[in-house]
Amino acid sequence: MVQQHARARRAAAGAAQPDSPAEIVSTWRALAARHAAVIAALERELGERHGLGVTEFEVLERLAENDEHKFRVQELAESVHLSQSALSRMIGRLEQHGLVQRSMCDVDRRGIDVCLTEAGRRRHAEALPTQRSVLAATLAG
Repeated sequence: MVQQHARARRAAAGAAQPDSPAEIVSTWRALAARHAAVIAALERELGERHGLGVTEFEVLERLAENDEHKFRVQELAESVHLSQSALSRMIGRLEQHGLVQRSMCDVDRRGIDVCLTEAGRRRHAEALPTQRSVLAATLAG
């Protein structure tokens, strides 16, 4: 029943319906290969031009998109798909470069906020056209 419902939704959306396990695996492999190609291109261009990795850029992007330019560490970890410990290490590196800063959460004293600095806003603004250009080039067609 659930599979029929999922197939009906895909059909309504115009998506291809892989029926056999081989088609499903083939679709998965194509998706994984495309993802790897996009990530590799982003890592190369963001690294060479702006000194940022893909996930570092994503952290800056999420902070830049937020009206207050800050997030609680737990929320940020979920949005960029990192563990809190991995994100904490990354925040430490970004903090060393002056791109973000940590502070105690105003609402919950047990929480930590990460805030985008002015230098972080500039770096994000400089890197944004590169990221968008790479996405357009690698995802086109």
